[in-house]
Amino acid sequence: MIHHRPALAGLGLCLLAACQGIDARPALTGNAPLGAPLGTCWSRVETPAVIETVTEQTLLSPAETTPEGLVLEPARYRTETRQRIVQDRKTTWFETPCPAALTPELVASLQRALNARGYHAPISGVMDDATRQAVRRYQAVNGLDSADLSLDTARKLGLVAYPREARP
Repeated sequence: MIHHRPALAGLGLCLLAACQGIDARPALTGNAPLGAPLGTCWSRVETPAVIETVTEQTLLSPAETTPEGLVLEPARYRTETRQRIVQDRKTTWFETPCPAALTPELVASLQRALNARGYHAPISGVMDDATRQAVRRYQAVNGLDSADLSLDTARKLGLVAYPREARP
């Protein structure tokens, strides 16, 4: 006897996801943070470590001088240079609208919203370099140095609805 329930359950999940516009495939490793919900899209910003270089000179032998102040032998120094990490490298994950959601209409609305706030982006409905740079400049003010549109930014610009709060 052949059981078709697991296959039907999987098909049902895929159909349900299709109805809701959600990608039912799990996020690929490296493309989302651990524990990211299925059907969500993510990007990340890698902030490099900040390294400080310190150079010091240590006196090995003082200068030899005559009583009149004439230098017979100059002082000798050893130069020591060392580095230390001031701030560790950091990975910042942020949720983004999935590629299917970045329709020409949404991108044109994004471009209009950026223009209204003084960040020039030609209104073309295409996520081109000028639009990405305007997104980067807008998001950098809020501490996110990325040309990838974050879901938070899309919400702040009024392009994406905030999720409904769960009711008890």
